[in-house]
Amino acid sequence: MKKIIIMTLSLVIGIGSVSGYINYKKYSSKIAVENYLTDEKHIDKKDVKKVEPFVANLQGNKKWLVYVRLNGDAKKYYYYKDSKNNKVVLESYILKGKECAG
Repeated sequence: MKKIIIMTLSLVIGIGSVSGYINYKKYSSKIAVENYLTDEKHIDKKDVKKVEPFVANLQGNKKWLVYVRLNGDAKKYYYYKDSKNNKVVLESYILKGKECAG
């Protein structure tokens, strides 16, 4: 009985840790991109239509992409935070269905 309880607790803690890590990476990427847009690109917060972090099927820092839409702009932007250089990088953007490298 003790083994079952210990295994169950270990599983719950493991799943919680992984979920917490994923949520932390997504949140920190989102905040970094929002700060980049407002501080470095001088885009007003009201001009930002959508900022949504997600897990991409890419390697390294590009795994944590952030989707950005701006009011009055037809492009869909994808940013990521480069942890080594502590910079936000435009990975790519999509215009009229065509992907262009950032």
